[in-house]
Amino acid sequence: MSDDRIVLTLDAGGTNFVFSAVDGSGEVVEPVRLPAETKDLSKSLATIKDGFAQVAELSPRKPVAISFAFPGPADYPRGIIDNVGNLPAFAGGVALGPYLEDQFKLPTFINNDGDLFAYGEAIQGLLPDVNRMLEVANSPKRYRTLFAVTLGTGLGGGLVHNGELFIGDNSNAAEVWLLRNRLRPDCFAEEGACIRAVRGSYARLTGTSFDDAPTPQEIAAIADGDSSGDRKSAAAAFAELGRVVGDALANAMTLLDGLVVIGGGISNAHRIFMQPLIDEMQSKILTYDGREMDRIVQKVFNLEDAEQTRSFVAGANKIITVPGSDRQLSYDPMKRIGIGVSRLGTSTAVSVGAHAFALNAIDSK
Repeated sequence: MSDDRIVLTLDAGGTNFVFSAVDGSGEVVEPVRLPAETKDLSKSLATIKDGFAQVAELSPRKPVAISFAFPGPADYPRGIIDNVGNLPAFAGGVALGPYLEDQFKLPTFINNDGDLFAYGEAIQGLLPDVNRMLEVANSPKRYRTLFAVTLGTGLGGGLVHNGELFIGDNSNAAEVWLLRNRLRPDCFAEEGACIRAVRGSYARLTGTSFDDAPTPQEIAAIADGDSSGDRKSAAAAFAELGRVVGDALANAMTLLDGLVVIGGGISNAHRIFMQPLIDEMQSKILTYDGREMDRIVQKVFNLEDAEQTRSFVAGANKIITVPGSDRQLSYDPMKRIGIGVSRLGTSTAVSVGAHAFALNAIDSK
C-alpha cells in the first residue's frame, strides 16, 4: 500500500520554479509555476517561500517534509547551496534547507536531481523491474546497484546501492559529467553528451552553423526518416554521443558494477544511440605491447531490445554440486550489465525519489 504522507517538492529550473505536493501515489495538487529569480537572493528566497506556501495551502493533508532537487555545487546533507552557474544568487553559500525549515517548521531535504532520479528508479523503476524479470525466470541473479545518467542540458549522474543513495563525503559522488571525453580527450564528457553536443555534431557533419542546427528531437526524427534532412549525419551525431556516454559508463562500471538507467530528454532517442553506446563499452583496449583486451569484464545488454533482454535474463544459469555432497546449487557465472531507459519517466522518478528520501530520513530517526 502506498504511503499517504505528503511531501512538498520543487523542480528548480533556470526559467521556472515548479512546486508541488506528492504522496506515495503521485501529485496531490495542481503544480504551482513561478518565474525563477536567479540573480537576486532575497527575491529568489521570497519566490521559493511563496511557492511552497501555495502548495502547502492546496495540500489535502498536512505535509510532513520538504524534499527537492536543487543545482549544486552544494553541501546537500546540510542544505547549503553554493551555485555559481545558472543560479548565481546562491553563490558563496546559502543555507536554503535551514531557511525553509525555519519558515515552514518542516524537515527539509535537498539533493541533486541525478541522485533523486537514481533513487526513484531504484525504488519503483528499472531496478525492481529487472529483478522481477529475473525472479520469474527462476534466475539466482539479483541486482542491488543502480547507476543513473541523465542526458539533457547537461550530463548528470546518481548512484544507489542496497537501497541507499550514495552521495560521497563531499556531496560530489557520481559526477560523471567530468569524466574524460572519449572523442576529445582534452575535454570533459558532458561536452559530448548533452543537447548542445548533438546539435553541434549535426552542424559540423552537415557543414552548417550551430545556430541553424535542429533540436535533438528534430535530429532524431531526421535519423528515423520521419523528417527531411541529412539522415546519415543525424545518425552519426547520435552515434558520437553514444560513444562518449559508453566510454564514461565503461569507466564507471569498472568501479560500480550494476544496472544502468538512462533518463533526460535525449533518452527518447535511445533507439539511435544505444547500440553505439554498447559497442563502445564492449570495445577493446590495449596493453603497452599492443595486445587487445576487453574494455570491461561484463557483457552489456540493451534492455530496450526484446532479444537482448531475453539473453540478459537467461544468463548462463546451470546447476553445480557441492564437492563431497549431493547438495546442488543454481549458479550463473555470466557477469553482465543491463542498460535501460527510465521506467517511470525522469520527472516522475525524481519526484518518487524526493518523496522516498524524505520519508526514509524521517523514519530512520
